[in-house]
Amino acid sequence: MTFHELNQSYFAWMCQLVSNERYSKRLSYRKLLTHLHEVEFTYTLPMDGNRAEDGIDLRYRFGYENNYSEPMIASGLDDRPCSVLEMMIALSMRCEEQIMDDPDIGNRTGQWFWDMIDNLGLGNMSDSKFDNSYVDEVLQRFLNRDYKRRQYFPTYVGENIAAWFPNGRNSIRVREANGDEFIFSFNNGKDWKFETIDSFLNGKKGEKRNG
Repeated sequence: MTFHELNQSYFAWMCQLVSNERYSKRLSYRKLLTHLHEVEFTYTLPMDGNRAEDGIDLRYRFGYENNYSEPMIASGLDDRPCSVLEMMIALSMRCEEQIMDDPDIGNRTGQWFWDMIDNLGLGNMSDSKFDNSYVDEVLQRFLNRDYKRRQYFPTYVGENIAAWFPNGRNSIRVREANGDEFIFSFNNGKDWKFETIDSFLNGKKGEKRNG
């Protein structure tokens, strides 16, 4: 297998992790996913380096699951920085496997991924509507951490934040300077919630029982 074929196989593997009719609305988003993989995930907060490392680790997970040796992955895939696509898929998998895992519901990695896409304002960027300039503008705001964080966070919370990560539709996971983590959910200026992860998960379980 050539390195080009290896990269194509890796990209297809990533896409199948998150793209299916259940979550992608039966539309093709190949142009968007390709573009996300072409853009480097840059960051200014040191703790965001963990997200980049998770994205890099995704390459070796692909190799392990598809019987490619580590040297082959290192030389054929691990020769560039983490892409935005890799970071988002790795974060979606972390949400599913370490935070929101529920065997009764099944794997929702795709749900967390497309929730992030929707929250970024890219949910309408299917192949037939793809706008390269608009996507670049959105990604620049995202990478600069400039998408309404101050508008959504109460002032007394915002000043204590060390890092934060997408958590799902209308919510993000927040890590404060002292290491404590919380979930911030926002619907509008009068309907928002800042709670512990346990409280958030218990609320989700309650929704499931009552649903």
